Amino acid sequence: MAGSPGSLPPPAFQAPPSAVIVHKATARNKEAYSAFQDTRLDEQLHAARARRVFIGGLATDYCVLNTVKDARRLGYEVCLLMDGIRAVNVHPDDGRKAEEDMVRLGAVPIRLENLAA
Repeated sequence: MAGSPGSLPPPAFQAPPSAVIVHKATARNKEAYSAFQDTRLDEQLHAARARRVFIGGLATDYCVLNTVKDARRLGYEVCLLMDGIRAVNVHPDDGRKAEEDMVRLGAVPIRLENLAA
């Protein structure tokens, strides 16, 4: 649940002060599967002249997948934080298939530890 201790990112994933934090799916009766859907994310990224986005979150097979699809459609380079995603896996291979789809779309799979190197 949003705002609960378990909803906070682990210390290794703390965003820098310049990071754009997006709150999505805030309307009670409306689903939103992409961080670009009904948010100002694209506008904020353009204002910051961002070309590359780093994407992680829940759930790999829904929200992460749709956010990556939209980011690529909008022309952003995408780095997919493999150690920062988790699938719902309604079907056992949903997460793996979503990861493969995102890579096929041009997302670059990376691990957080490799960013610091």
